[in-house]
Amino acid sequence: MANIQGAFLLPLVVVAGLLASTHGAKPSRYSMPFNRTSFPKDFTFGAGTAAYQSEGAAYIDGKGPSIWDTFTKQHPEKIWDHSTGNVAIDFYHRYKEDIQLMKKIGLDSFRFSISWSRVLPKGKISGGVNPLGVRFYNNLINELLANGITPFVTLFHWDLPQALDDEYSGFLSSKAVDDYLGYAEFCFKTFGDRVKHWCTFNEPYSFSNNGYNGGTFAPGRCSNFAGNCTLGNSGTEPYMVAHNLILGHAAAVKLYREKYQASQKGKIGITIVTNWFIPKSPKSEEDIKAAYRELDFLFGWFANPLTYGDYPETMKAIVGHRLPKFTKEESALVKGSIDFLGVNYYTTNYAANNPAPNKINFSYTGDSQTILSTSKGGHPIGTPVLSFQFYASYHN
Repeated sequence: MANIQGAFLLPLVVVAGLLASTHGAKPSRYSMPFNRTSFPKDFTFGAGTAAYQSEGAAYIDGKGPSIWDTFTKQHPEKIWDHSTGNVAIDFYHRYKEDIQLMKKIGLDSFRFSISWSRVLPKGKISGGVNPLGVRFYNNLINELLANGITPFVTLFHWDLPQALDDEYSGFLSSKAVDDYLGYAEFCFKTFGDRVKHWCTFNEPYSFSNNGYNGGTFAPGRCSNFAGNCTLGNSGTEPYMVAHNLILGHAAAVKLYREKYQASQKGKIGITIVTNWFIPKSPKSEEDIKAAYRELDFLFGWFANPLTYGDYPETMKAIVGHRLPKFTKEESALVKGSIDFLGVNYYTTNYAANNPAPNKINFSYTGDSQTILSTSKGGHPIGTPVLSFQFYASYHN
């Protein structure tokens, strides 16, 4: 499994790992029964994928290339097994049998993303609509509903149309906000009669950080001191991209609420990611501050604007002029722009204060002024599963 695929499949793997770890185990303080009866009757069980990770059919139905198509072709060395999403799990052709598997294991919902460049190959309505791509998603939605499975649709899971990256560098430009809004409205109009749960973006942090700070995700941009990239600025670009993603999210929510929500009776939100952070030295005031600071730079980076209309004060103080500012109108637009908040959680880290932050080669990574780790004194913070340390806190 490629790194890119692993990133998308982790929610499924995590659930499978938890189920496996409790199967046959004697219940104790640290091992409890885990089955449907442990949850409320109206709890929704589901699975999730992303278009590039699952669909395949990269060049057969009129789909335009995305930045992930380009990235895996031009930088196979950044994918541990050099694989691509050209075929992936061939969900494009095998979705019916996959839905039967979902039904068999008792899923209530399925979250998938629409490939922007499969429905709009050039990224814009003016560039033409791909009818075969639209037909695929119509068939997928109808098949899910026919089998009693609720579709949850993500509009953007990192696979920007390559045409927009070529034209104006994608979400580095505010022009992407308008084109994303046009794409979102097309989806609301086309699929909203059946889709009642919309997610504007999946993990905007991952896209901004990995794509523009470390260069390990498409489009692979970073400063030369931060990673193996030919273009980029790790001290400014992650913040610029995140800012435009937040504005794109808020614009799409406003459009949906004003034009489609009353008639379609759906909900719209966003899914963000976070780890949890524990002070490496629990009696150290500096490490305690570092843990909260790291949380601000990961979770608060997006949750704070959605809640209060602005970035966390810690980020503003440290990043300074490199952090874009919301206008008064933008702040009002962003504040409260969710009907629900999705949260992806994978692991916990120890956080220690970094007493000597880098003041020359600025990067998002260094800005939080923390040192993260997953072990202390030779002991892992939690039980290792895959590349993650699972941590649970119990309170009597």
